[in-house]
Amino acid sequence: AMSITEQIVINKKGKAVAVQIPLSQYKKLLELAAEMEDIKAFDRAMKRKKDFIPFEQAVKELKAKRKK
Repeated sequence: AMSITEQIVINKKGKAVAVQIPLSQYKKLLELAAEMEDIKAFDRAMKRKKDFIPFEQAVKELKAKRKK
């Protein structure tokens, strides 16, 4: 688990409006977010796995459609 050291920015009314974190932690959060997107994309692809066909078959089908 990643420990985040943040500072809260508060406006004149005392409302929290932003958070400051060290750049190294920000970069790590961006890496983790990108990794999560990759995992989600993989999961979506696996759910549609039954729709996949071999590349060679796809090329043959595309060529056949062009000839029509």
